[in-house]
Amino acid sequence: MNLQEIEESLKASYSHRFKTTDTRVAHCITELLKSPVDINEISLEAIKIVATTILDSETQKQFSELEKLQEQKEQIERAIEKQSETLQETKYRVFHALENELSTNQSTLSKLHQVKLQSIDLFNILSDMVESVIITALEKDSDGNIQETTSEALKDITYEAIKEGSLNTIRTRKILSTILHSSIEIAEATPNRAQEILSATLKGMRGGLLKAIDRFKQRLAFMPVEAKHILIEDYDTIIEDLNQTDTLFSQVIQTQAADSSQLIKETLLAINKEMKYDLDELLRMSKETADIMKNRFSTFAKVAVKKADYALKSPRAIEAKKMGTQALEIAKTAIDSALKSAKDAIDKKK
Repeated sequence: MNLQEIEESLKASYSHRFKTTDTRVAHCITELLKSPVDINEISLEAIKIVATTILDSETQKQFSELEKLQEQKEQIERAIEKQSETLQETKYRVFHALENELSTNQSTLSKLHQVKLQSIDLFNILSDMVESVIITALEKDSDGNIQETTSEALKDITYEAIKEGSLNTIRTRKILSTILHSSIEIAEATPNRAQEILSATLKGMRGGLLKAIDRFKQRLAFMPVEAKHILIEDYDTIIEDLNQTDTLFSQVIQTQAADSSQLIKETLLAINKEMKYDLDELLRMSKETADIMKNRFSTFAKVAVKKADYALKSPRAIEAKKMGTQALEIAKTAIDSALKSAKDAIDKKK
């Protein structure tokens, strides 16, 4: 039988009237062997046709259901994205209305803006916010020093952007990179103020990150049980991230510096070098937080390890172990075959 005939035979004989996978597969193979197929001489291509045809027949229903679920997932994700944008726009409208009503009192308006900063999802508008802060500071600058107010504003923005999400390297790096990149663009366009702009930005970023870590440290003591379990799932990653925040901060600076002009690059690296002691404080706070986490949640982590041990006995883990053994057998067979071929070739030469 050729490959097409084997495939057609398997499709015709595969039937779900048999109750189990084993009996369905056994029936298929039995029917196939009634035809002129020598199972001992069957090729790899034929074995592949046998396996894939039976797999397709057995999983057709599940595959169809999975496709439907995937379509539903994509629809839900689009709906979530659209609703998130609507929610954000509604928040903007509410605060805009409140600002109009409270515009006569500058002190009250300033407090409202603080609440707004804490209530709006900053991640998607981070770049524009940073640009607005720095440009406004430059425009309103009267004494030639924008560092204090700019760094304080960027500290709040960095803190608010980081604090509500997961305290992991990827997310934190993206936030810091976005803030610094926006600052660099303005510094490139205003080279005579680059030192002030970048110094204020790095100081603000460091302060915001420090504040976010300190908040996380304080919240560890009051974290609900549900959140503890979420924390334990990412226990090792968070501990590792907390022990290298100074490196993370410096890497963000170095990466952005590498993509900038020579002037900006030299300025950034010089400021980063001057900030050594500030970064020591950041690392100290991070390590304190990591120690608290270890002391409070190490027991939970041990329980998680026990659960992982149990998971190693799951059908999936058993199958993985089985396939690993089979992979070694395949490699051994290939090596033995190669050695035999080489030996046969030598014997022929003799």
